[in-house]
Amino acid sequence: MMLPFGWRNRMPAVNHPIQRALKPFNAPYHHCCRAQCQKDKWRTRPRPPHADSMETIESQRTFWNAWNAENREASVGEISRRQAEIILEWLGQINRNDLAIIEVGCGTGWLCPLLTRFGQVTGTDLSDDVLRRAQVRWPQIEFIAGDFAALPLKAEAYDVVVSLEVLSHIADQQAFISQIARLLKPGGVLLIATQNRTVLAERCHIPPPRPGQLRNWVDREELQTLLQSRFHVERLVSASPVAHKGLRRLLTGQRVNNALRGVIGDRWRDFLERRGWGWTLMAMARKSR
Repeated sequence: MMLPFGWRNRMPAVNHPIQRALKPFNAPYHHCCRAQCQKDKWRTRPRPPHADSMETIESQRTFWNAWNAENREASVGEISRRQAEIILEWLGQINRNDLAIIEVGCGTGWLCPLLTRFGQVTGTDLSDDVLRRAQVRWPQIEFIAGDFAALPLKAEAYDVVVSLEVLSHIADQQAFISQIARLLKPGGVLLIATQNRTVLAERCHIPPPRPGQLRNWVDREELQTLLQSRFHVERLVSASPVAHKGLRRLLTGQRVNNALRGVIGDRWRDFLERRGWGWTLMAMARKSR
């Protein structure tokens, strides 16, 4: 499936510092968007009762090893690149280069080397096969494979936790957020991205999940409530406007956005993101001191 929008032509010019960092990951539009849809398949038929509880850690590990090898190791999609752009911008505003950073659910580790300009980086993921290859590719980064809930990570050891599109694949989301809070130092920052249920469920055609793939999307209010249990939410935005049906399909489509970008730059994209039309919800949240 190909998403009907033109993010590739709406990204900042490659002389922008963030885009220079992301340039090695720029993949053909049709391939990267197909991969994103494969990751975030929406169910078109009901799942069995308690389907999420049927997915074991081993079945999830098998799925994500295969998915990352097939998709993310080949390319990084437009939606993920937009997430990275925002994460790097937010980290830049912290104005430090000595941060202890951990990326939870780092997949192939593609974002980790971009984070190193801000400090020491650790990456964790369930995909053990993929992380072995990542460790060879980026030996300066520590990669730890395993179930995040069970990893013996030191409490209050990190200034920043980054997590892209992991929350929706977690059965116990409150426990996940609590574990992140445990890892952060007082005043530490969580930078999180997750799928926007309002957009994907109501505006997109996404096929059902595959065995080993949990699906627990949240909307804006649910994400706010979840984070507020342990954090002060400083920012909550949407990113990457997308729709597969109705008028929104036209307004987020490649043809309209290409034409407008030549006249007003990214302002049309930014306007749609402010309206909450983004595929992704992104938050910056700070742990209390």
